[in-house]
Amino acid sequence: MLFYSFDFLIFLPIVFLIYWRFASSNLKFQNLFVLSASYVFYGWWDWKFLSLILLSTLVDYCVGLKISSTEKSTTRKFYLIISLLTNLGLLGFFKYFNFFLDNLSEVYSFFGISLQLNSLNIILPVGISFYTFQTLSYTIDIYRNKILPEKDFIAFAAFVSFFPQLVAGPIERASNLLPQFTRNRKFDYSKAVDGLRQILWGLVKKVVIADNCARIANIAFDSTGDFSGSTLFVGVVFFAFQIYGDFSGYSDIAIGTARLFGFDLKQNFAFPYFSRDIAEFWRRWHISLSTWFRDYLYIPLGGSRGSLYTKIRNTMIIFLVSGFWHGPNWTFIIWGALNAIYFLPLLIFNRNRQNIEIVAINSHLPTLKDSINILATFSITCLAWIFFRAENLDHAFNYISRIFDKSLFTIPKFPGAKLEPFFLFLLLTFIIFEWFGRRGKYALEKLALTWNRPFRWALYYLLIVTIFWYSNNEQEFIYFQF
Repeated sequence: MLFYSFDFLIFLPIVFLIYWRFASSNLKFQNLFVLSASYVFYGWWDWKFLSLILLSTLVDYCVGLKISSTEKSTTRKFYLIISLLTNLGLLGFFKYFNFFLDNLSEVYSFFGISLQLNSLNIILPVGISFYTFQTLSYTIDIYRNKILPEKDFIAFAAFVSFFPQLVAGPIERASNLLPQFTRNRKFDYSKAVDGLRQILWGLVKKVVIADNCARIANIAFDSTGDFSGSTLFVGVVFFAFQIYGDFSGYSDIAIGTARLFGFDLKQNFAFPYFSRDIAEFWRRWHISLSTWFRDYLYIPLGGSRGSLYTKIRNTMIIFLVSGFWHGPNWTFIIWGALNAIYFLPLLIFNRNRQNIEIVAINSHLPTLKDSINILATFSITCLAWIFFRAENLDHAFNYISRIFDKSLFTIPKFPGAKLEPFFLFLLLTFIIFEWFGRRGKYALEKLALTWNRPFRWALYYLLIVTIFWYSNNEQEFIYFQF
C-alpha cells in the first residue's frame, strides 16, 4: 500500500477514527489494533510475507526473554547467535542468495571451471532490510544490558510491524519506540496537526519533486549513450533531488503519520544537501541507518580509537557494509567505497566533526566559504550517486566518461521530456523553503507558523493543489527495493 495511493487515502482515516474513537481508552486494545492495521498494511503487497515478520517477531521476543533470564555469558551469547542467524539468514537468502551464486560462478569460470548453478526466482519482501535491523537492535541491546525485554507480546509485535515506518524506515530503536507502546496514549491536537503538516511536506517532496525529477533522471540513465555530457550532468543532478525527495519524503510521511497516532519517531533526514563536508552529509542523510551501523558495527570494531590503520579499516568496513546493505550489486559496494574515500581525509586529519551545527545557523545566508563547501560536497555526492543509480559498473563508468568530455559544455537536451520552466521554478522554490526551514526537523515545522493565518492556509492549499496536479506521474518509492 503506497502512502500516496487511493488505498492509503481510505485506509488512514478509517484506522485513525477507529483508533481514537474505540481504542483510546484501552492500551491493550490500542496495541492490538495497531498490530492488526500494520499487518493489513503490509499484507496489501503480498500476505504470504507476513509469515516472515511473524517469524522474526517470535524469535526475537523469545530470545530477548531468554537472554535476560540468565547471567551466564555463554548462554546469553548462544541466544543472541540464534537471533543473528535467523534474521540475517532470512535477509541473506531473500536479498543476496542469487548475488553470491552468480559471483561464485564467475570466480570458477575465471579459472576455467564451468559451474551449472541456476539462480532462484526469489521475490524480495518489501522492507525486510528495515524491520530486520530494527529487531536485531532489540536483541543486541538486551544482550548489552541496555534495555529490558518486553513481556507483552502484542506490544512487541506492534513495535516490530508498526505500519508507518515498516517498509522504509526510519529504523527505530527499541529504547525509543517500544516504551511508547507500553504507556497510555491520548489524542494531542497540536501533535496531530504537526503530523499532518509533515505529511503534506513529505508528499510535496515525493509527488512534486522526486517523481518529476525521475522523468529526467530516468531518460539520462536509461539511454546514456544517446546524450551529451551536459545532459548526463543534468540527469545526475536531478537524480540527486529525486532520491532525496523520494526517501526523505517517505520518512516525513512516516513520521507525520506516526504522530497522528501519538507516536514520536526519530528524524531521518536533516537537510543533507546543505552539508559542508561528507562527514556532515552522513550525519544528516538516512540518520537511522548511519547511527545503526555506528552503534552496532563501527564502535564494536573499535571506532575511532586505536591506530590510524584501525580507524581507516573501520571506516572502510562500515561504508562497504552500508553499500552492500542497499542491494546485491557491485555498484552499491563501489558507491560505499567511494564515500569512504571521501571520508578518510577528514578522519585522518581529525576534521570529521568540524561541522556539527546546521550551516549559517545564526544568519539567513551562508558565507562564501560555506557556499563553496556545500557545492563541493554536493558535487562529489552526485558523482557517487552515479554508481548508486547505474545498472552495473560498466554503465556507471560509461556515464562518467561521457560526462567529462567536450559535450559537457553544450546545451542539455532531453528528447521525449522537456525541462518545464514551471517545474524548475517549483524546484528552486522547494530549495528555498528547505533552506529557510533548515533549523526545524522538516521545512514547514517552524517556517509556515511565522506567517499570518490567511497566508499560511493559502500555502497549504496551494501545496495540496500542486500535489494533485502532479499526482498522475506516479513512481514507486526507490527504497522499497532495499
